[in-house]
Amino acid sequence: MTIGQLAEITDVPASAIRFWERNGLLPAPERQSGQRRYPPSAADRIVLLRKFQQAGLSLAEVREFQEDQPRRQAMIRAKIAEVEQRMLDLDHAHQLLTHALQCGRTDIVTCPTFREQMASWNEPG
Repeated sequence: MTIGQLAEITDVPASAIRFWERNGLLPAPERQSGQRRYPPSAADRIVLLRKFQQAGLSLAEVREFQEDQPRRQAMIRAKIAEVEQRMLDLDHAHQLLTHALQCGRTDIVTCPTFREQMASWNEPG
């Protein structure tokens, strides 16, 4: 398929596809009459690259993910810890917003229920 077709089915701009190629994140495609021609598996790789981005991996980390096993394992463990912390932070934000919708206090910080909730965020485990 052409780069335009690949861009269309993955909803990723052709410029991003070319950028990933230049940076070694996508294998260079075959060329026919000077045009890039991608195999169907390129779409799967692009979906994976988008998921990496959504997980917060940098280009260097994505490159590392594709390289040697020991470094990859260490990077993945660190990224899992990072994602878990973000999930916890988002859960706290969700709790705050949910409580704020239901709380009658003008200043939520003065709410005893919310203050208990905040205190629990700092407890281990």
